[in-house]
Amino acid sequence: MDSLDGVGTVVHEPDPALASSTNVAQFMAAHDIDDVDALRERSTTDLDWFWGELPEYLGLEFFEDYDAVRDDVDDPQSTAWYPGAELNVAHNTVDRHASVDAGTRNHVACIWEGEDGTVRQQTYHDLHQQANRVANALAERGIGEGDTVGLYMPMVPEVQSILYGIFKIGAIAVPVFSGFGVEATATRIADAECSVVFTGDGFLRRGDRVTLMDTLNDAIERAGHVDHTIVYDRLGIPADSLSWTPRDEWWDDAVATQSPTFETHSMAASDPCMLLYSSGTTGTPKGIVHTHAGALVQPAKEIHFGFDQRPGDRFCWVSDIGWMMGPWSLIGNHAFAGTIVMYEGAPDHPAPDRFWQLIEDHGITQFGVSPTAIRALRDHGDEHVAGHDLSSLRILGSTGEPWDPESWRWFYDHVGGGDTPIINISGGTEVFGCFLMPLPTESLKPCTLGGPGLGMDIDIVDDDGTSVRDANERGYLVARSSSPSMTRRLWSGEDRYLEAYWSRFEDVWNHGDWAQMDGDGDWFLHGRADDAINVAGRKVGPAEVEGALIDHDAVTQAAVVGVPDDTTGEAAIAYVILADAATPSAELRAELRDHVGDAHGKPFRPREVVFVDDLPKTQSGKLVRRAVASAYTGADVTDRSSIENPAVLDALRDAT
Repeated sequence: MDSLDGVGTVVHEPDPALASSTNVAQFMAAHDIDDVDALRERSTTDLDWFWGELPEYLGLEFFEDYDAVRDDVDDPQSTAWYPGAELNVAHNTVDRHASVDAGTRNHVACIWEGEDGTVRQQTYHDLHQQANRVANALAERGIGEGDTVGLYMPMVPEVQSILYGIFKIGAIAVPVFSGFGVEATATRIADAECSVVFTGDGFLRRGDRVTLMDTLNDAIERAGHVDHTIVYDRLGIPADSLSWTPRDEWWDDAVATQSPTFETHSMAASDPCMLLYSSGTTGTPKGIVHTHAGALVQPAKEIHFGFDQRPGDRFCWVSDIGWMMGPWSLIGNHAFAGTIVMYEGAPDHPAPDRFWQLIEDHGITQFGVSPTAIRALRDHGDEHVAGHDLSSLRILGSTGEPWDPESWRWFYDHVGGGDTPIINISGGTEVFGCFLMPLPTESLKPCTLGGPGLGMDIDIVDDDGTSVRDANERGYLVARSSSPSMTRRLWSGEDRYLEAYWSRFEDVWNHGDWAQMDGDGDWFLHGRADDAINVAGRKVGPAEVEGALIDHDAVTQAAVVGVPDDTTGEAAIAYVILADAATPSAELRAELRDHVGDAHGKPFRPREVVFVDDLPKTQSGKLVRRAVASAYTGADVTDRSSIENPAVLDALRDAT
């Protein structure tokens, strides 16, 4: 079985003139590096050169220089980066851009659009003063260096000043996804022991008001620890209509009244600044600790080289502050005084062209989104894209899960106009960035992730830990060395950290993804290794089967999971959403099974094909396969809070 069917042909060739003007081309010219392959090789084998060169080259400012690029080179589990250095993320993302003599003082840091069409802009001067007020409000409530502060916030511009205000005072930001329910929110607050939490009265989603305070207050009752809740007024709901408690204070009273001046703390490079939690879909959420050095250098590197950030750009990535991509987008762009475009609401409200209208209205130059969101928007038809001027786009982005070739091509052709590269990235919360990332100077095949991110020493190994990368075999994505943003510990302790990431292979980080490099050196992902379906000893990634189904004209979306089978050990079960013109029938089921068999081999034909109207997804459009599998087997989905449409689970059970 050739698992790379349909993705072997180059689709995108960069324009030579544009490629030569990119940031990565300028970096190569400055260091006499001939091509991208040579750059990748040097940056991933001479880590001290690359990561030592990067801060000064990118113009990042340290209060105190480092004594060495890293220590404990032979012990990657505990390598400390930039020992001796002192810095603060907020100085680099806000303070220096807002100084009186900075040419960026009045540049726009954020353009925000609410779902109701309201638009706000915030300059670096505004952001700086507001972040200082946040820091002063925290100091007034007893917060100091090393204390944890929660964000259970709607996507409003104030999330920026809250994040940077926390950094300024040396505290640790704990972003929590605003779509989480009581249990998931309580788990994170209890583990982090936050004494202050920022929230809002609510936000808009598909035209409805979604309130936050009932959920948060119930979560705090379970979790404890919280003494102060600062509430931002997004919807104008009066306090007597909210579940107000003595610990609650309005933003205007707690923050807006504070002094707009604050001296940002100088922090050691290894001091923590963020505690990001894993999704918890495979167990208790892991609290992942990130440092000031790592949280600054990694996203700045990726935004500069991968997304070719330039003055005047407007960068939009569809995310929530509670997921890694939210803080990553802010820090990476604001490190260069860039402009973020932030959107509050649903991608298809009030119409399926909302994203395309957003791009046109604000002249967005880089736009990032999940593959599942694109599949859903593609289903609405090409006409919703065709009526919009998307010529401002220079780079498209995606992450979160593997693509299918058809949806990738639709994104490339219809949104990108057939000449805009898709920078398809993959990494994780644990590294606050990317293990894999194409560069805008490279040719692209559908679904590819290009190759190793610059400075990321990664490999593909088999069950025994032997490299199978150059043999072009599928295997486990691993890292052989650390990087500045790779977490060195979990909030819950070192033992769980070592067990989670370093126990499978000796001195090698096991990331849990299933990867493959083709004969041309292009890298691809096949999903999570623990999602792989093992049929009679042969493995296939669910995304591969889903891609084959979506390739059929009758299918618009698909979810494939593995379930126990008495004969083969495991079998594939496919849930599919049909196109409007298709009619469910036994004949179509058989046709779809054969279609998968033709693409991937008979053993991987789905045992069952189930026709459904919807699939469980997160608010960002990511498919929740664990919930699909549970619906089939009848297992309880104990935490539905990350699923935007949990009612669909009952419909899946009824359809099975």
